[in-house]
Amino acid sequence: MKVLVADAINEKGIENLKEVAEVVVDTSITPEELVKTIGEYNGIIVRSRTKVTKEVIDNADNLQIIARAGVGVDNIDLDAATEKGIMVVNSPESTSITVAEHTMGLLLSMARKLSIADKSVKEGKWEKKKFMGVELRNKTLGVIGMGRIGSQVVNRCKAFEMDAVAYDPYLPEEVANQMGVELTDLETVLKKADFITIHVPLTPETKHLISYDEFEIMKDGAFITNCARGGIIDEEALYDALKNEKIGGAALDVYEEEPPAEDSKLFELDNIVLTPHIAASTKEAQRDAAIIVADEIIELAKGGTPNNVLNMPRIDNRTYQELAPYFEIAEKLGSFISQAVNGKIRDLEIVYSGELAKIDNLEILTRTVIQGVVNPFLSSPVNAVNAALVAKDRGINITEGRKTNAKGYDSLIRVKAKTDKDEFSAEGTTLHEARILKVNDYWVDVIPEGHMFIAKYEDVPGSIGAIGTKLGEYGVNIGIMQVGRDEKGGRAIMVLTLDKEIPTDVIKEIQELNNVYEAIGLEL
Repeated sequence: MKVLVADAINEKGIENLKEVAEVVVDTSITPEELVKTIGEYNGIIVRSRTKVTKEVIDNADNLQIIARAGVGVDNIDLDAATEKGIMVVNSPESTSITVAEHTMGLLLSMARKLSIADKSVKEGKWEKKKFMGVELRNKTLGVIGMGRIGSQVVNRCKAFEMDAVAYDPYLPEEVANQMGVELTDLETVLKKADFITIHVPLTPETKHLISYDEFEIMKDGAFITNCARGGIIDEEALYDALKNEKIGGAALDVYEEEPPAEDSKLFELDNIVLTPHIAASTKEAQRDAAIIVADEIIELAKGGTPNNVLNMPRIDNRTYQELAPYFEIAEKLGSFISQAVNGKIRDLEIVYSGELAKIDNLEILTRTVIQGVVNPFLSSPVNAVNAALVAKDRGINITEGRKTNAKGYDSLIRVKAKTDKDEFSAEGTTLHEARILKVNDYWVDVIPEGHMFIAKYEDVPGSIGAIGTKLGEYGVNIGIMQVGRDEKGGRAIMVLTLDKEIPTDVIKEIQELNNVYEAIGLEL
């Protein structure tokens, strides 16, 4: 293989790579030069400087692998790489320890007021009484997101003799028990925790996950830190909570706007610690990232399969063309199900009917469904390649089935999720666009996109009107409404698309209406 190292990486990774490949290091290569020369290479390693655009990929006729020495792949056109059959890999595990240690540093800095004490001494002051702190020992740590980083934070906090509670919809109970963590819902974490740490991705579901209501739920004097993504904490609400001393302190490494505006109100406060998105910036993390991506390329050179592939594997063009129209509905069904079902998914059943059932290998489509199921709640990228492994790690059993009868359609995909509390199913197809045709065996016909809402209710006069009236009271306009029922006067279901996100308070009020027994808001 011939591999281009286009950005500066640790020398150890380059040394390892030279054992199996011809390595060219050009860390000042321009975009124009890259387009002209990429056809010479079988592999490329980048960090954040080099942009692997569609134009680059279109000219990469011999490229087999793009390796990102780090986590984020915003500088790589994943879709273009997938279409060309080029693997994209990263090194997510390289920063787990580094970010966890930075989180610990922020926790200690908040608890002992280290930042402002340091500033005070350097200003020639000696204000011992002003900087009375608190111990971590015997306090409760609340973890939002128990992935690689969250788990490492828990391990370290256990050494400080802290208790731990966690919110993670996909962490199996047995795994939590082994780690000595109480697994619960978000509200309970906020109520019980003295220190809260966030380790989830920024998605429509997690944007402003912590806002005014959540700060009110927290203990007076609690502390919160975010080393995940800016925007998960509502910074306006955070400012109010700190200014009014509702919470004891906060620490941020990430921000809604980076860098923050020069006139950010957060800069006025003494009870907040701010660092410039450096949680992953250590020499060891950079070394490990270089070694990991080098190992990925070495594995490919030896005929193996890399571990951290972020896009679909190569499939023949004919099969790809047959499956391509169904990728969107497969992912949408998975996301729809995961948001609508109550409890942690233990079993996922995927059934293909009609023409799809005749295709020999549907693994990519199944993985796309799983991607939709698990992706909204995880911080590490999940796609059609690594989705099955993520589901296995989360204790989700996958069953794939086939039926010849597609009920008058060319093909149908049915996804059914089972939890310890609930069962929920949805069935869909592609009719020029993705469409969900059945929900819990009720016939509907809805385009799964944007802001959506599901209500389960008794089919009696006034039920639909009451729900619509409640939405109208809060200025939530209905785009499309579909209803289905099993029999007159029996149970029914309503699926709505909305012009804007439905507030949580509105959902709660609809839930409390007569004859309504469940109300769910979704984002697709």
